[in-house]
Parts: sequence; C-alpha cells; structure tokens
Amino acid sequence: MTPHPPERRHLALHPATAEALEPFGQILGRAAGAALTASPFYGSAVKTSHPVDFQSDETTELTLCRLDRRPFEVRYMERHFLHTQTFIPLGGKPFIAVLAPPTAGELPDLDEVRAFRFDGTAGLTLRKGTWHEFPFAEEDGTDLIVVLRRDTMRDLKADRVKRSDYGDEARGPDLDKKNLAARSGILFTIKC
Repeated sequence: MTPHPPERRHLALHPATAEALEPFGQILGRAAGAALTASPFYGSAVKTSHPVDFQSDETTELTLCRLDRRPFEVRYMERHFLHTQTFIPLGGKPFIAVLAPPTAGELPDLDEVRAFRFDGTAGLTLRKGTWHEFPFAEEDGTDLIVVLRRDTMRDLKADRVKRSDYGDEARGPDLDKKNLAARSGILFTIKC
C-alpha cells in the first residue's frame, strides 16, 4: 500500500510576544517585562531579573546548536515531561519556533499549532509538555544555546532513535518525539 502524501496546512507567522507565547511558555529577554534589580556590588551599572521559571529535576546542560536554513515544514514535534527546555539566540539572528500547548494525548491538538518569529533579541523557555519542532533558521549559521536535560540529548542521538510504523521517532523518560506528518497525515508549512 502506497502512503498518501500528507495534507498541507500553512501556519501564519506570529511575532513572539509574552502574551502570544503564554499558552506555550515564557519569553526570555527584555520583552518578558520582568523587573530589574540593581546589584548590591555594582549599583545601577549591573541589573538582573528572573524572566522565566526554568525547571529541571536532573543534570542540566547547555548545548550550542548551529542552525542552517531548511524547508519550513513541520514533520516532527516533541515534548518534554521533566524540564522546561530553553532556547537562547546568539548573534541577534532571528529564528522561528513552531509550538502547540501541552496535551494529555499522544499527539498535539493540530488546531492549536502556531508558528512564532523571534527577532534574535529574546529567547524562549517552554512549559513542561509543550509540543515543539526544533527551531528553524531564517539565516544560515544561526546559533542557539539550548538548555535541557542531559538524558534528553542522549535519547535524541541516532543510536537511540527507533523506527516505528510512522518512521523514525524517539522516546525516553523526558522525551516524546513523534513523526507528526506520518501519524496525522498533515504537513504543516510556515508562510513567511
């Protein structure tokens, strides 16, 4: 039996604002609106804030990811159960995140999938369970720092990926990565 090509659904691209991202996570940057506090050592020359509620119950690591442009097609979506994954842009280059709110089921709510454009001045901390595709670059050589659990990175390595009736997928204690296009018959594309 020959599989049918997936239905294409186009996603409008929304600006990444604190309000627009609320169902999915928290914006990381000045746009979060978190109050700044002056340093007791450096006065007003150094100010800090806590714009997101990062959570992890395990060894956490910082990973540098270099993104090059790829087709704006969402084939996979994943979620994390045990930590709030964070993406931090370096170099001011924009990136696109495709997100869907957490669900109790095996797949995201396909009517709630959204695409957001980050302008390179702010990042994102996802809520636990938020469905997402790995970010898309608008420019080759876009660098992101990704903050996540060490075992999640291990479960994403090629030797841990499992072939299912739906193609390649990955699963671990914190990770649930599904071939959304194969499972749902829908291929989301982003209209820029």
